[in-house]
Amino acid sequence: MQLDHRTRYLQIAFNYDLGLALKILPTLPRDPRILIEAGTPFIKREGLRAVAALRRYWSGHIVADLKVSDGAVQEVAMAHAAGATAATVMGSSPPETLNGFVGACEELGIVSMIDLLGVRDPLDTMRSLHTKPDVMVLHRGRDEENTRGKVLEYRHVKRIRSKFDVSIAAAGGVDLGAARSAIFNGANIVVVNLVRPGDPWRGISTEEDVAGIAAEFLATIE
Repeated sequence: MQLDHRTRYLQIAFNYDLGLALKILPTLPRDPRILIEAGTPFIKREGLRAVAALRRYWSGHIVADLKVSDGAVQEVAMAHAAGATAATVMGSSPPETLNGFVGACEELGIVSMIDLLGVRDPLDTMRSLHTKPDVMVLHRGRDEENTRGKVLEYRHVKRIRSKFDVSIAAAGGVDLGAARSAIFNGANIVVVNLVRPGDPWRGISTEEDVAGIAAEFLATIE
C-alpha cells in the first residue's frame, strides 16, 4: 500500500500502552485517509508484537515510528514482519543508514518516512539519498512543543519538493488550528498525538470522543 501525494491524510499517534490503543482503535472511522502510528514510546513499552496486535484491528496503514538510526535493513524487516506498512528513520542518520532504509522499504513494499527532527537543513539529508523516500516529516519534538519560538519550518516544503516529489508530513503539537496551517503550507499528512489529561502536549485527549474529533480533522484537511 502506497500513499498518494495528492491526498491529505490524518496520522493518529498512539504513544501509551496497548490496552488504551485497543480501546480506542475499534472506534475510529474506517477511512483510508487515516494512518495509525505505533509511536516510539508505544513500541519501546510494548514491543513490535503490539504492532501485530494493532494489525488485527486495523486493515489500513500502520506506521512503525522506529526512528531508525542504525541497522536499517534489519529494523525495516522487523517492522514489516510485524504488520507495519510504513516506518521512520532519523534524517540525521548516516547516509548508509538512510539509503539502506529507503532501499529496504522499497524492496518490501512499505512506505519510507524520513523524520527531520533536529535537522537544520533537509536538503543536506536529501543530497545523500540515492533513491527518493515516500515521505519527509517536518517534526517539532514533544520536548520542544512548549519552547517559545520553536515552530514547524514550513519554509522547507518548497525546497524539499524542488528536489523530490514526496509527501510532506507535519508532526509535533498539532491541533485543529495547526492542521489547517499545515495543509495551507503544503503538507499533505498531519500527525496528531493522542494525549492523556495532565500531559503537557497538544493533540486529541484520550478522554474525549476520539472518533468524532478524528472525523473533524478529516473534514478540516479535506
